[in-house]
Amino acid sequence: MTEGQKAKRDCLLIDLDGTLVDSAPDLADAANRCLMRIGRESLPVETIKAMVGDGFAKLMERALAATGGPLPEAEAAPLIRDGIADYFEHATDKTLAFPGADMVLEGLRARGWRLALCTNKPLAPSQRILDALGLAPLFEAVGAGDSYRERKPHPGHLLALLEDMGASPERAVMLGDHRNDAAAAQGAGVPVILCSFGYSAEALEELGPDAVIDSFDELPSALDALA
Repeated sequence: MTEGQKAKRDCLLIDLDGTLVDSAPDLADAANRCLMRIGRESLPVETIKAMVGDGFAKLMERALAATGGPLPEAEAAPLIRDGIADYFEHATDKTLAFPGADMVLEGLRARGWRLALCTNKPLAPSQRILDALGLAPLFEAVGAGDSYRERKPHPGHLLALLEDMGASPERAVMLGDHRNDAAAAQGAGVPVILCSFGYSAEALEELGPDAVIDSFDELPSALDALA
């Protein structure tokens, strides 16, 4: 494909936690309830934010390491299992969309952008959050952490979702906040925009994004620059 024949980018893959929604308060509450059950001290929300991005089980592993060390597998497994169930029950207690997300995404859809959720969170709580916040109608597809064989940072997560949508990497952009988003997008040959208001524990510039936005209001112009 020549320079003049490049496909127009019109497919936006959007991460959930730390990108579309601020879910850290509910994740922190669920993790801290687990910690308190075993006599550990709770962690501040800001500390929990840096642990988000690889699923609740990995979040709990990090929380345990930060509050006294790991547990034997026989004790950790049921604690994490019960914590996941507890989080699912409370996944929409405090979680909110980031300011401007709904209006900006509605505007992009009106301009012809196709939107899909691409998250490592399992499908059930992801769908529950979208439904509770009234965001589900914006998305034509959801590629969750349990939807495919691979998940971010593996590029196969993005590629499988794009295949389901009948779209190609040449038409796509990834919007995220985490090294997993950047690595998956770059591995799939997809430009990545990162959100400075998300949960990254690393400096975003070190992740090699194509753009960084400080609010959803900046997203349309960032996409225009890539297109």
